[in-house]
Amino acid sequence: MVGLWKMALIRMAARSDILQDEITEDMEMGAIGHDQVIGIGAEDYMTPEAVELVARAREMAPRLAERARAAEAAGMVPVETVQEMKEAGLFRVLQPKRFGGYELDPRVFYRVQMALAEGCMSTAWIYGVIGVHNWQLPLFPEQAQQDVWAKDTGVLIASTYMPTGKAEPVDGGYRFSGRWSFSSGVEHCEWIFLGGLLPKKDGSGQLEHATFLLPKSDFRVEKNWDVLGLRATGSHDIVVDGCFVPEHRTHRTNDHSDAGCPGRQTNPGWVYKIPFTQVFQRAVSSACIGALDGAIAHFRERAAAHVGKHGAKTAEDVNAQQAVAEAMMTTDQLKLVLFRNYARIVECAKTGERMPVEERLMQRAQASQVPKQCASAASELMRACAASGTYKSNPIERVFRDIHQARGHIANNTDAYARAHGAVMLGLPNADPYI
Repeated sequence: MVGLWKMALIRMAARSDILQDEITEDMEMGAIGHDQVIGIGAEDYMTPEAVELVARAREMAPRLAERARAAEAAGMVPVETVQEMKEAGLFRVLQPKRFGGYELDPRVFYRVQMALAEGCMSTAWIYGVIGVHNWQLPLFPEQAQQDVWAKDTGVLIASTYMPTGKAEPVDGGYRFSGRWSFSSGVEHCEWIFLGGLLPKKDGSGQLEHATFLLPKSDFRVEKNWDVLGLRATGSHDIVVDGCFVPEHRTHRTNDHSDAGCPGRQTNPGWVYKIPFTQVFQRAVSSACIGALDGAIAHFRERAAAHVGKHGAKTAEDVNAQQAVAEAMMTTDQLKLVLFRNYARIVECAKTGERMPVEERLMQRAQASQVPKQCASAASELMRACAASGTYKSNPIERVFRDIHQARGHIANNTDAYARAHGAVMLGLPNADPYI
C-alpha cells in the first residue's frame, strides 16, 4: 500500500515537475503504479508523447539559459533555438494530426511553455504566441490551411490581433491596410495573423473582431522593439499597404459556432471546439510561471553560496527565506488553478457543454492575474538579492524585467478583467466581447 507521504508526493508531482524524477524512479521500481499517478492527479492527458515533449523542452532549458543574455542583446531569439524547437516537435503540440501534429491537450502546450521559460522567458513567450496559431489555423476554411501547410507543415505563423486593420470589401475578399504593434517572433515566421473589424454577418451593422491571414510577401516588419523586458522576443511593428486578402483567409475570431469555424469539418477533434480566448489567454501568461520557477532555482543556488560585503550569508537572511518560500507557493498555487480550470475547459469541449459566462469571466480574470502575482514574487526575490543582484550577470534581474513586461499585454490587464467579472456578479451585463 502506498503511504500517505508518498500519496502526497504523487499529488504534488501531478501539478509540479519538482518531484517528477522521484515518482518516475518509484514507478520503475514498482513501488507505485502508473494508474495511481494518473488517477490521483487526473493527468490522463499526459500520454507518452506528451511526457516526451515536456522532457524535450526541459532538456533544452539549460541551453536557453546560456543563450538568454546574448539573445536579449540581439533583440531576437536565436534561429538555432527556433530550429531546435521545431526539430523537437514542440510547435506541433496543438497542430492537427493530419498535418503532422500531435493534436494534444492544451495543458501539454502550457507545460512545454513553462519548461522552456525556466531557461529563457523570451523563448517561451514566442513559443506560446507562435505555437498557439497552429491551433487557430485549423478553424479557418480548408483552403487557408492548405495555403499555409500544403508544401511545408512546419511553417510558422506570427500575429498581432489588435483590431487596427482597415478592410475594404472587394470581389472575393478585402483590400487590407494598417499598422500593428507587438508581433512577437515575427522574424521567424512566413505568415501572420492580423486583427481587424468586419460587419457581423447577421445584418445588424455591428462590427466584430476578425483575424486576417497574410503571407510574408504582403507585410513588412518595422524593427522598433526597444523595451524594458522580453527584449529577445523581437515584437516589432507590422505594416500592410493595401494588399488583397481572400475571404477564405479570414476568421471571425469570437464566433465559436461550427459555422464560424468551418475548419472543424476537416479537423473534428474536441481540442478545436475550445473558444479562442480560453486557449490564447494562457499562452501569454503561463510563461511567467515557468520564468518564476527558473528565478527560484537561480535564487536558491545563489543564496546557498553568496556572502554579502558585510559578511552576511544570504541563506541566513530571514527576508531571503521568506521570499523564496512565497515564490514557490505562488507558482504552486498558479499551476493548481491553471490545471483545475483547464480540466473544466476540456470537459466542456468534449461534452458540448457551454460554460456559464460567470465561470468564463472568472477564468479570464484568473489567467490575467498570473503575471501580477509572479511579478510580485520576482520583485521580492530581487530585493532579497540586495544590491549585487541588480547586475546583468544575475539571471533573476532579467526574469524580473521580463515578467513586468508581460504585465503590459492587454490579455494580462488584471484590473480590467477582475472588474468585468465583478460587474457580472453584481448583476450587470457582460461587456467583454471575447467572452
